[in-house]
Amino acid sequence: MSKIITVTLNPALDKTAHVSSLVQGGLNRLEDIVLDAGGKGINVSKMIAALGGASVATGFLGGGSGEEIERLLHDLEIQTDFVKTGHPTRTNLKLYSPAHGITEFNEPGAPVSDDEIEALKERLMGYASPSATFVFAGSLPQGADTDTYADLIRMVKKKGASVFLDTDSAAFRAAIEMKPDYIKPNIFELTQYFGEQGKPENCASLCRQFIDKGIKMAAVSMGAEGAMFVTATEALYAPGLAIQAQSTVGAGDSMVGALVYAFHQGLPLRDAAALGIAASAGAVTTAGTKPPDRALVDELLKQVTFQ
Repeated sequence: MSKIITVTLNPALDKTAHVSSLVQGGLNRLEDIVLDAGGKGINVSKMIAALGGASVATGFLGGGSGEEIERLLHDLEIQTDFVKTGHPTRTNLKLYSPAHGITEFNEPGAPVSDDEIEALKERLMGYASPSATFVFAGSLPQGADTDTYADLIRMVKKKGASVFLDTDSAAFRAAIEMKPDYIKPNIFELTQYFGEQGKPENCASLCRQFIDKGIKMAAVSMGAEGAMFVTATEALYAPGLAIQAQSTVGAGDSMVGALVYAFHQGLPLRDAAALGIAASAGAVTTAGTKPPDRALVDELLKQVTFQ
């Protein structure tokens, strides 16, 4: 039976709160505090679950904050298989004020040891097979080498698994050489990689350079401007949807979750891309890092167009 395995090496307990006005250097009283299991791979699992799919969420968790993340995921009926670490998982604060929108305070994340990394490798190899799809997403924790994702991708692909990659900077550069099957940089990450000016009109040509490397699909999220989806035979651009935004946090992760779910269901690129756009737009309307529910995604699907 095929499985989706999301891998979050640097997860977080996300605390989202509101303040009526943000006072620098003074007292801010938090309201409407919401706790979410966070981290890019975990957010992907949450989106897959919201669409009615299933995945296994793995990576590193530690301490009381790690236990809380696992409890929140179990409440969502998401299967977990994390390696427990000797340090507590970080807590990130996302502060919303009417005048400033979302202001994020992200901790760097606890270090992981060589033994913990080896334990994760063994865990992942237990899932690796031609019927498995791995999602490697997010930043690297302290203590992890830049080529950590590259090593993990090399390992699981040797067993015939498919790989979806969503990371940035040096970790992205190293991992891309292992030819992940699917990637989703945002427009900044794409142009940072190539050193080009970020414009929707040159996205397709840049993405084709990834396709020439052996990558099957590159999706580039552009925020309110929409997204581009490129394979060897197609290049689809979908403009962003007109929605009332609450928070852009997790929107890209929701797109990845929808794409992985769609490809796992055997949907063609156009249908997968439409679902990705609808899920991403829906995520922008929710508080914290909660994914949109299936009903909202289906409603937004009716508004998706391609150019």
